[in-house]
Amino acid sequence: MPDFNPSIILYTADALNERGEAVLAQFPSAETLEVKQHNRLPELGLNHFKVKSDVLVLGRLKSQDIKWSGRSSDYIAPSLANGCFGACTYCYVDRHKTVNPITLFTNIDENLASIDKHVNSLAWPKPINQTDAAYWTYDIGCNSDISVDYGLTDGIQQVFAFYRDHPRAKATFATKFVNPLLLDFDPKRKVRIRFSLMPSHVSKLVDVRTDSIEKRIAAINDFYDAGYEVHVNFSPVIVYSGPDGDKKAWRNDYRELFQQLDAAIRPEVRAQLKCEVIFLTHNQWQHQANLAINPKAEELLWVPELQESKVSQFGGWNIRYNHQLKRKMIAIFEDMVREEIPWCEIRYIF
Repeated sequence: MPDFNPSIILYTADALNERGEAVLAQFPSAETLEVKQHNRLPELGLNHFKVKSDVLVLGRLKSQDIKWSGRSSDYIAPSLANGCFGACTYCYVDRHKTVNPITLFTNIDENLASIDKHVNSLAWPKPINQTDAAYWTYDIGCNSDISVDYGLTDGIQQVFAFYRDHPRAKATFATKFVNPLLLDFDPKRKVRIRFSLMPSHVSKLVDVRTDSIEKRIAAINDFYDAGYEVHVNFSPVIVYSGPDGDKKAWRNDYRELFQQLDAAIRPEVRAQLKCEVIFLTHNQWQHQANLAINPKAEELLWVPELQESKVSQFGGWNIRYNHQLKRKMIAIFEDMVREEIPWCEIRYIF
């Protein structure tokens, strides 16, 4: 886990409730500055990585909108935080904010009240679908990495306890970090942690400042033993050729990854482990920013001869793999999963 020790904490006045004050008390040497809005920050004169290392923001999330998902979860819960210590080159959260440090929302009680009201308005028993057979599932980490946030505020443990004890709701989140503090909490399989995986040498280039793939795989059994439901994300799947022009390089690397997973996971953990598969979508603005930050990564991410453009719902110009080519890639990926890790059900793939 990263040693996050911010030197600057920005806060909005309405974030300084008891929980906000407790976060401030953790970092007594940090300079503090009040701001009017948590999502409109002043120019800090720090580069992309220093902002993520040195700055923490405390805010109050005003919108408690709950959005339908149907993929990783039934619904996307209101954010507990925004931004991340990591600097993954394809991160959709970074692409929407010029300055993007970790922002913790301190009005967690409002968040949980909105979830409780929402889930109690839904049909019960819950219809069985691919998200879960028994509970309505809520993704609690779409805009941040909950494994990092867990070490910054006791509010995340309160959230875990809410879902653990709720008769109808279950939490899920994806992560690229292994935080041993989470192992001290027993969620009784009511929190699903999804470790994001890709070939190790690619992760080192694009998953900037995150835990290694080897460390993530090694943690899967431990988190199961601690009481979590554990799944994996193969996300994003990046298609690339080898240095010698071998167009099957990405396939060979994924086969090796699947074999690593197969060797590491105990039988009882395999029995409950499923996966999600998401092929890369990239963004023009992010591509331009990465050329200054991490140009080597762009050699993998920005490959126009394989990709087609798409205007996102937010008006941004994204690129994704050509739809006809992608259909073939999906079929290849599914075949490799069946051949190498047939015990791993694909919950969804796109």
